[in-house]
Amino acid sequence: MTFLSPDPYGTSAPVPRSRFLHHLNPLAKVAAVLPAWVALLFTRDIVTPLVFVVLGVALILVGARLRPAIVVGLLVVLPAIVLVMAVSFGFWTDASRVADQRILFSIGAYDYTVGALAVGLATSLRLGALVTLALVGGLTTTGPDLARALVAQLRIPYRIGYTAIAAYRFLPRFGSELMLIRQAQRVRGVAGGWGPIAAVRRAFAAVVPLLASSIRHAERMALAMESRAFGAHPTRTERTPSRWRMRDSVFVAVAVLVTVAVFVL
Repeated sequence: MTFLSPDPYGTSAPVPRSRFLHHLNPLAKVAAVLPAWVALLFTRDIVTPLVFVVLGVALILVGARLRPAIVVGLLVVLPAIVLVMAVSFGFWTDASRVADQRILFSIGAYDYTVGALAVGLATSLRLGALVTLALVGGLTTTGPDLARALVAQLRIPYRIGYTAIAAYRFLPRFGSELMLIRQAQRVRGVAGGWGPIAAVRRAFAAVVPLLASSIRHAERMALAMESRAFGAHPTRTERTPSRWRMRDSVFVAVAVLVTVAVFVL
């Protein structure tokens, strides 16, 4: 058993250039999928969202650096969830309003028809396409990078952007502190035992130390920002500025053309 806490702010390994999604501007990835998001809300067929699911998964597999668990989720879990949702939505479909009345199976007096399954499949594929397109940027963009892009490209006030970055940085801090608190309580025999009751006791035992640590961290961060004259000037410089490059424009243009082609063809 190890009692060393991992560095919550440690930088990850450099991403190779072949995984191009990580090297695009975060707003480019949002702008690229936004037309497809809007158009998918008005589709009712099966083929269109299915094409976007396939294209989105292929784009993520080619352009993103993924953990094996994410790959399994995209190739196995996502199709399984879409299939389960399709069957479930089919039960909620009014069978009298579908065209294809062929019966797949019956449960008592209820007949599950091919038309109901088609409606459920179209709905589930539409939701799956929306999620898949969201993962294009979600799996390859960090919160601080998105906040910097909003400040640099959309001219969001940097006070709001840095507040978002600070809130994002609280999450790994909380995880690291919670790990240390639980390790310390385990050494001291606080809230020991097994079973659900012991788990609830351990969770409540960590609330007060975690809250106190969070307040101290917030105070230190406020003092550090004030000592660096945060908010004293209308603009601030960036150590890693967010830039919009030609490749971002090309990526957005290609994505829009593909979206139009899918809906036209």
